[in-house]
Amino acid sequence: MNKRVNLIIGSGVLGAYLSAELLKKNEKVIVTSRSVNKKFINYKYLKIKHKIKFEKLNTSNKNQIKNIINKYKPNKIFYFSGQSSLTKSIKNKKETLSSHYDGTKNFLDILKSQKLDTKFFKANSGYIFSPRNGLIDLNCKLSSNDNPYIKAQQKVFKLMKIYRKYGLNLSNLIFMQIESPLRKNDFFIKKVCLGAKNKKKIIVGNLNTFRDYSWITDVVKAIFLTSNLKSKDYIISAGKKLSGIEIIKTAYNLNKLDYRKYSSISKKFFRKKENKFLIGSNKYSLHLKNKHNFKFNIFGKKLIKKMYKSL
Repeated sequence: MNKRVNLIIGSGVLGAYLSAELLKKNEKVIVTSRSVNKKFINYKYLKIKHKIKFEKLNTSNKNQIKNIINKYKPNKIFYFSGQSSLTKSIKNKKETLSSHYDGTKNFLDILKSQKLDTKFFKANSGYIFSPRNGLIDLNCKLSSNDNPYIKAQQKVFKLMKIYRKYGLNLSNLIFMQIESPLRKNDFFIKKVCLGAKNKKKIIVGNLNTFRDYSWITDVVKAIFLTSNLKSKDYIISAGKKLSGIEIIKTAYNLNKLDYRKYSSISKKFFRKKENKFLIGSNKYSLHLKNKHNFKFNIFGKKLIKKMYKSL
């Protein structure tokens, strides 16, 4: 029996953990990157680098995309590439739009022209929506926030819906915050846990916001199960709220420290038009619970402890 082939666009953290999950299912994984000369440290960390086939790919080049699709004939394509920082997108507007919208459209055009039934999944963000009573669901209005990353992802979200009408198997995967020890050190939870573990003082922003944090291994299990369902849009998150103050208090308590002595607040870390509550509706994960008995296990204070112990 031939192994199912998965093509993952982008060699970041989410793609690395999904690769590990797919390998556990005895599936073949090809990962693309703008350069194959890098060290692929995420894959080394997970001890799977030797099991992955890496291919160089520029998502703005349609010929390269066509060649790699024809070469591997993937059953599923996961587009996890693109500039993902809200802050960095302000200085890199053109790159942010191109890496998400243009790259995605190039793939969709080829899938459409070749009449392929390949399943295609695009990673997106809950930040594209305006919450209703603090909750994000697929019926929420799109956010009026003019951040370039949010605007680019909104454009992709609409594009996927348009191309799905052509009969393509397309799914927007909407994520909230995804945490792992491979996060960059300046991401909030990892930054706080590093500060607590090393007994260092840190500068933070608004601690009176509530967000929906999920652990990476739960997320990729949900992605795998969702990828075998009908092609439509899904929100993948724990659906549990956690405030900034709870995060910093929990982390420093793990080292028996008073967070108030080790933290200060700076307005420069406050985001414009920031919602106080931004939580993904968990009704979309109920289909996984009902069909596969799956549920998110790591969230809230348990997630903080997991991050702290992993560093």
